[in-house]
Amino acid sequence: MAQDLQVETHESFIKTPEQLAVVVFLAFAVPIAIIVLLSQYVTGGLHTDAARNTEEMVAARLKPVGEVVLGEAPPPAATPAVKAAAGPVDGKGIYEKNCAACHAAGVMNAPKVGDKGSWSARISQGKDTLYQHAIKGIRGMPAKGGNAALADAEVKAAVDHMVGASK
Repeated sequence: MAQDLQVETHESFIKTPEQLAVVVFLAFAVPIAIIVLLSQYVTGGLHTDAARNTEEMVAARLKPVGEVVLGEAPPPAATPAVKAAAGPVDGKGIYEKNCAACHAAGVMNAPKVGDKGSWSARISQGKDTLYQHAIKGIRGMPAKGGNAALADAEVKAAVDHMVGASK
């Protein structure tokens, strides 16, 4: 029994070398054209304006978002004039805004306001020493209680308030 073998012949739609060259060219050109058209569509055909590219505008666009400052930053120049015009310094208000966070609860062994035992040794050192410790910082307490914008007179008023409440 002989089996009849059927052989199918394969035919391609590319029959000449010229057709092959056209297909190879289109295989590269069509994707590139699609990419270019998509990029134009996405960018909206960006039109650059020469007036928008002055040195100042370029520098403003390239400016960093923030700055790193090592050490204490000086208070703003306008601050002393504003504070001088404000009148007498309110030691209680400064204490409540800046000092109470630690001195009301005794955070990091800060002497609690009103605790005569913990303040008596400090008061005996003298007000000038207390002022210097409050302005420059001591142990766990940062300079000016962590608020570098406070004037020395404001820090002294807050110290006076705490001492007065702890005698």
